[in-house]
Amino acid sequence: MKIKPTDLFLAVLALMLIGVSFWQTWLGLSQIFGGASFVIALVLSLLLLFLIWMLRDYKMNGKPTSGLIGMYIFIASFCFIANFNALYTRFMKTEIYTTELKSANDQLNKLEADVDARLTYSVDAKTRQDIISDVNQLMIQIQDPSNSGIGPEARTILDRIQKKLGKSITPLTPVSQTPSGYRDLAERMGQQILDMLEVLNPDERALKTDIDAAALKWNKKTQQLIAESPDVINSAAPGLIDEMLLDYNKLGNRAETVLGATKYDFVPTKSTAQDVGKIGFAFRHAIENFGMYQFVVLLGCILLDFGIMIIVLLVTEPGGAGRGRGNEGIFGPKRKSTTLVN
Repeated sequence: MKIKPTDLFLAVLALMLIGVSFWQTWLGLSQIFGGASFVIALVLSLLLLFLIWMLRDYKMNGKPTSGLIGMYIFIASFCFIANFNALYTRFMKTEIYTTELKSANDQLNKLEADVDARLTYSVDAKTRQDIISDVNQLMIQIQDPSNSGIGPEARTILDRIQKKLGKSITPLTPVSQTPSGYRDLAERMGQQILDMLEVLNPDERALKTDIDAAALKWNKKTQQLIAESPDVINSAAPGLIDEMLLDYNKLGNRAETVLGATKYDFVPTKSTAQDVGKIGFAFRHAIENFGMYQFVVLLGCILLDFGIMIIVLLVTEPGGAGRGRGNEGIFGPKRKSTTLVN
């Protein structure tokens, strides 16, 4: 039997596609089967190659191929799942970790807002926000080198705050006439006013202070890590996410204890940072964040595992056309006609 250029092309293409699929299947299954994943991936790939050869042979000889197609799809589906996990995790790892970091950080910020909304203050929420804005201006003004301390501008801001607060504010004095002394004065004045806003018991005050400090710390660390290189993000993110959610769960449980379950019902969150690379996580993350990158990876995996089957079925002429079987047509063996002679 003479080997045609089409046969050679399809053989090389099949070896290339299924070869890459074998490598990715090996990587994708390693989390489940460990060292045995190499043998499993090799067996699956050899079966696919054998089925491709059988499909072309059956198609060329006009035999039904539906059974072989079903068997190929069944086996290739295992490779597809493993391939998607390996490829998606490899190319999307940094984005996955960045998304998980931001999600954990958002949860901590939401905890801060939820607890803050359930605490008791001397003024309503809008007035409190206005006062906090004025306090920030006051702290900046106190440290202004051109008019440091409680000068005319600072007193104007203080008068505005007192009207909104409905209470008198005691002007404090700096410990020294230096930039650090005025910075200390600004912090003490700001804390004095913020304390006047609150109507909190010691446990509530301590809870609010700790949550605010944790939110500030993790906001800073999250932004710092996101600005790093992909290699740094991939190596440091799992530990940082675990630590952040550990703090989140501790503070959330403490908030439920301090405020009471009827006032605040906290639901702990489990870290998924260690699940990155697992098959279930890859598909779940792709579905929840489906976009162009996910679509490209999906198409790539379909091409690796099912592309060669589709190509073989499309380019192979049924019934052995072109191989000297003149008695066979495109859709199978030709029927011999009988000529009736009167």
